[in-house]
Amino acid sequence: MAIHILLADDDDLLRNLLKEVLEEENFIVHEAQDGEQALDIFFANTNIALVILDIMMPKIDGIAVLEEIRERTDIPVLMLTALGDSVNELKCLRMGASDFVSKPFHYDILIERVKNILKLTKVHSVDGVKVGILEMNPATHKVYVSGKEVLLNNKEFQLLEFLMTNQSIVLTREKILDRIWGYDYEGDIRTIDTHVKMLRANLGEAGVYIKTIRGVGYSFEETV
Repeated sequence: MAIHILLADDDDLLRNLLKEVLEEENFIVHEAQDGEQALDIFFANTNIALVILDIMMPKIDGIAVLEEIRERTDIPVLMLTALGDSVNELKCLRMGASDFVSKPFHYDILIERVKNILKLTKVHSVDGVKVGILEMNPATHKVYVSGKEVLLNNKEFQLLEFLMTNQSIVLTREKILDRIWGYDYEGDIRTIDTHVKMLRANLGEAGVYIKTIRGVGYSFEETV
């Protein structure tokens, strides 16, 4: 199955060359000339598996585009940065960028970075998870209850995925916090309870699958 990549860069020459190189590797490439167009294409195409994103773009810059993408999905994002721009590189990594390549770069290096990211995220073989009336597909970032799509934000989706892939296992609040918010999170652990409450509400009748283990954390179990 061909892998779809969104390539966003306002440099027409560079973008066209990158498109040719990626297509030679049998990727399907969607082009964007600015950040606004990148977001339009991204949210209109649920089959995009990776985004290559330049930081310096008109209308909406790459950092703002990355932030918007991370609000909805964990799809890998490879940032293109200026040589020696360590400030923006660090900022992008902290915001959830998968990797970055500094301009100018060798095309072979970028292709290998792309392949490594895709290999790590296993986009070639991501299967949906189905429990009872609830179905989740990590590749498309879609969730369905009784066949009807349910819209979740990025944190809610991550939380549901973690619970569903550890079905019948009791997950402590600390473990959930480390997995979803990261080890360096300094906020209140009760944020987990708030997100679970919101997730249950969004899932409707499937929300009962998320069980509260008093004083410990949560577990995901199908209710008969």
